[in-house]
Amino acid sequence: MVATVGFLYPGYSAEDDFPRMEALLNDAGAGVRLPLAHTDIGTDAHRVDALLEMGNVDRLTPRVGELTGRGATAVVWACTSASFVYGYEGAADQVRRLAAHAGMPASSTSFAFARAARAIGAERVAVAATYPDDVAALFADFLKAAGIEVVSTRGSGIITAAEVGTWTREDVLALVRAGDDPAADAVLLPDTALHTAAWLPDLEAAAGKPVLTANQVTAWEGLRLLDHPVTCPAMGTLFTTATTAA
Repeated sequence: MVATVGFLYPGYSAEDDFPRMEALLNDAGAGVRLPLAHTDIGTDAHRVDALLEMGNVDRLTPRVGELTGRGATAVVWACTSASFVYGYEGAADQVRRLAAHAGMPASSTSFAFARAARAIGAERVAVAATYPDDVAALFADFLKAAGIEVVSTRGSGIITAAEVGTWTREDVLALVRAGDDPAADAVLLPDTALHTAAWLPDLEAAAGKPVLTANQVTAWEGLRLLDHPVTCPAMGTLFTTATTAA
């Protein structure tokens, strides 16, 4: 039986990571489908006001039917910034409302990061973000509320997802190196607009430790909702050593 997770993805930036991850996982014998529906983002800006509007549940729910029509039995809001911007409790309410509307298990990328960090035993993390510093700090606050120690936070000052989507392999490697901290057990890259799926082993080799990226943890979280663990070395440490108890 094929496990099908649907993803609500904001706009158009790195959505091609999802078919790439589906192919990598199925090459490893996963038997999964990862259909994606695009949500209306409003203003493309890593600003608190714009992110609060982007993550409004009323913007997300109109596209759920597209995912259920493609066989999804769980749904994930594939966005970090427009979930953690609400704070821990607000992000939890966002997920609860999405699940109630969809009639199926739901989550978001912010919660995926917290669960993925615990799953690989990363108690201390470094945040290497594309966002402006104030937005990156909100992600660190979310992780702390989830019980994850953040030892360093680095922002990159990028305002739009469209710009982030143009970053190359070398740009992402540079972000990992610049944002790492010797005290961190893992490096977190929290932006689903950032292409990372093709380079996960390279990123971990550059850091010398696990690297968790937004699209990677989003896919993992969806499969966790379905209790469908997959071993896939091409998808990094999270898909080789994560515990199912997270």
